[in-house]
Amino acid sequence: MTRNSYQFLRPCLSKSFQPFTRPEHARIYCALQRRFAGGLSNLNHRHVWIHDVEKKKRLVQLQNARPLESYHPPIKYDRNIPDLSPKEFAAKYKGIEGLNIDEMVSVFGRVRSVRRLGSKLIFVDIERENQRVQAMVDVQYLNLKETVDENDWKGFKQVVRNGDWISVKGYPTKTKTGELSILAKEVPRMLAPCLHHIPERIEDPETLARRPHVHQLVDREPGDIMRLRGLIYEFFRSAFLQDGFLEVETPMFDAGAGGAIARPFETVANEMSNTPIKLRIAPELPLKRLVIGGQDKIFELGRVFRNEGIDNTHNPEFTICEFYQVGATLTYLINRTEKLFINLAKTIDAYRAKDFPSLTAPDNIKIQYPFARLTFIPTIEKAINRSLPDLSSDNAVPELLSMFQDLDIPIPPQANLPRLLDALAEKYIEPLCKEPTFITHHPEALSPLSKSFVDVATGQRVASRIELFIDGREYVNAYEEENSPFEQRRKFEQQLSFHPESSGTIDESYIEALEWGMPPTGGWGCGLDRLVMLFAGKKRIADVLPFGTLRNVVSISKNGQGGI
Repeated sequence: MTRNSYQFLRPCLSKSFQPFTRPEHARIYCALQRRFAGGLSNLNHRHVWIHDVEKKKRLVQLQNARPLESYHPPIKYDRNIPDLSPKEFAAKYKGIEGLNIDEMVSVFGRVRSVRRLGSKLIFVDIERENQRVQAMVDVQYLNLKETVDENDWKGFKQVVRNGDWISVKGYPTKTKTGELSILAKEVPRMLAPCLHHIPERIEDPETLARRPHVHQLVDREPGDIMRLRGLIYEFFRSAFLQDGFLEVETPMFDAGAGGAIARPFETVANEMSNTPIKLRIAPELPLKRLVIGGQDKIFELGRVFRNEGIDNTHNPEFTICEFYQVGATLTYLINRTEKLFINLAKTIDAYRAKDFPSLTAPDNIKIQYPFARLTFIPTIEKAINRSLPDLSSDNAVPELLSMFQDLDIPIPPQANLPRLLDALAEKYIEPLCKEPTFITHHPEALSPLSKSFVDVATGQRVASRIELFIDGREYVNAYEEENSPFEQRRKFEQQLSFHPESSGTIDESYIEALEWGMPPTGGWGCGLDRLVMLFAGKKRIADVLPFGTLRNVVSISKNGQGGI
């Protein structure tokens, strides 16, 4: 084979490389792969993936410098030498002028840039918590003869590259160009070498979905979204605690899964193999039991699980915040919701530039007093220019189906009264909710856990309930809780009549709890993942979850082999 026969392989080094289709090229490439793999037979097979040429080359490079097992040493702390993060180092020495040999410090972080100036000077940028600091490794200042062998210096020069974790011990200084730096006194220690090449950017959807850790190494945005999420969690927790609420935790598992209408995840515990148990779909019923037990103001921030579809705004596992307050009316819940959202928006705006600059604010959405309001039934009737039937009558469903046909509206699958009403709301109300908007006076059939009354304006039986929509998406669901065991039984029976295909039963234990006396109470729930979407300017819930939706989480485990 001539030297020119290898020329076609040069494009493989390009990021835009696409596989070749000519058989002779494929044969040559495979032969080279086998030849190269044979030269690595002395490496432990656990460190070698057959098709990962880049990692193999990196392992050879590391092993040529020193044994592979020496590259992950434990961190050694010296009481006399402060160990600082890059952020702490920058804050402490930002005003320094020149070299300070009176203070020796240690800084470690991930290498983000390596610049070699000749054979005796290396500049390395190391990073943690989005803060970088420059390390100067000048052979003139290293204690080569006192502490280490000169081969360590040569080995470090050969192997250090972007992605490695290193520790630098030295003196704070400022370079002639005014760059705050740490001047290494010893050869930096390798704490964890990176075996893969970190790309400049990633556009491949498969890599983004299956290797979220690489996405975070390449792009600041995923980390900014996590910081935004943390700020939202902290805001809600602080707001409730400052107002005298007690934070509680309720079980993730239960024999039933009440508090919302959704299909639960089911499993079996080894200790109770004959009893199927379910992951909670909402913490509502346990929280209300605590109210019955005497807790006036409580909240919970935690995960819930619904074994249903995955789309742009839904994931089977998500985070919710719920609070319950004795004596809270619908007016109180509206006022508190407005206050929470407006103050949250102000808080996020105050931190946006510093903590998550890569995220954009919501487009053309003003979160300000007062939020708009739309009443459920009148809004639909105005849009269709006709009255809805009596929703409490036995003929409500047939009349609605006839109306759907007249208006040429698609009929939802397994059409019952709640599903038909939801379809009308989705078509005629939700698109009107660009700015923060409360939907009020829902038909009773949509709210089995809410108190209800006859609306004088429409003559229909409606719930003491509100939903907050922004940009067509639901963010808050709140209502005055049904506290009558007699009415709650009626509404549970009504709910079962709407879903004859299900095998559900009335939650007798919850009705029994109501018999002990539940005071008038207001309850409120908010999906926090959608809040992160709103303030991160994202349209897909997958974009604000650190590991994506359930599909991505499963694919990470099933298809996580190989490199980039």
